[in-house]
Amino acid sequence: MAAAVVLMAALPAAAAQADTGDRWMRTTASFGTPGEFLAPDAVTHDEGVVPAGARITVAQRVKDGRTAVELSVRGIQPDRAYGAHVHTGTCGVAPEASGPHYQHRIDPVQPSVDPAYANPRNEAWLDFRTGPDGSGGAVAEQKWSFRAGEARSVVIHEHTTLTGKGEAGQAGRRLACFTVPFVPVAAGK
Repeated sequence: MAAAVVLMAALPAAAAQADTGDRWMRTTASFGTPGEFLAPDAVTHDEGVVPAGARITVAQRVKDGRTAVELSVRGIQPDRAYGAHVHTGTCGVAPEASGPHYQHRIDPVQPSVDPAYANPRNEAWLDFRTGPDGSGGAVAEQKWSFRAGEARSVVIHEHTTLTGKGEAGQAGRRLACFTVPFVPVAAGK
């Protein structure tokens, strides 16, 4: 089982009275392989691209109802472009366990391939390219925050995210998944 470290910060007591929703979270893990009934917090579904032992870090900041998510990876296949998104399910033995992309405005037609819904303003897209050492990363900044309990993982896909009609949001096979304790918007926001 992969170990994850989660750090959360709240505003100082004096500032908490005028809560602006300022919160942050950072979590790191090593990818592992899923067992028959159990998956680690960071699971690889393709060890040829995301080997066991590769590292992932996800950080999030929520302020004034806005969200920034930062992704960082080390030790995956170098010199390659990947798609990555926040998903609604947790990681599991099967790649599909992580569910669909988190959407701020949910497309009534699933799977969502409509560019009006499947786009980087309505979803958290973290596409990135690795360098020669297999490290890479991305940041997604949104004018909204995750609803409580609806954003649960980051999935790395085999290629960058498509944007055309009928294919928007698609990024190929799910290569790896990381279950993340995302911070929702503050109550009352």
